[in-house]
Amino acid sequence: MITLTEAAAAKVKFNLAQRPTGLGLLIGVRTTGCSGLAYKLEYVDQLRTVQDYDNYNCHGVDIWVNPKDMPYLSGMKMDWVRRGLNEGFDFINEREKARCGCGESFTI
Repeated sequence: MITLTEAAAAKVKFNLAQRPTGLGLLIGVRTTGCSGLAYKLEYVDQLRTVQDYDNYNCHGVDIWVNPKDMPYLSGMKMDWVRRGLNEGFDFINEREKARCGCGESFTI
């Protein structure tokens, strides 16, 4: 299961409210970068696009995850952080073995 901090849930809810039909968040991984994998986030606007995905709710946010991505994501926590002038989602995943120097990709 993936969890969101209250700060991450508030940011996702804010972003969903800006969309005409924002329903939730799709979280996954993709192959890329020098370490092999990167986190992928998409806002869900239509349920038919996620009909074969696992669904659960955290702090009032519907989250969908492709079952094939769960071995990489299970137990991950997503936070919304501000560091100086930068802000964004931070992925806290105990399964990560390493991240590339730029922080774009990771390996399990």
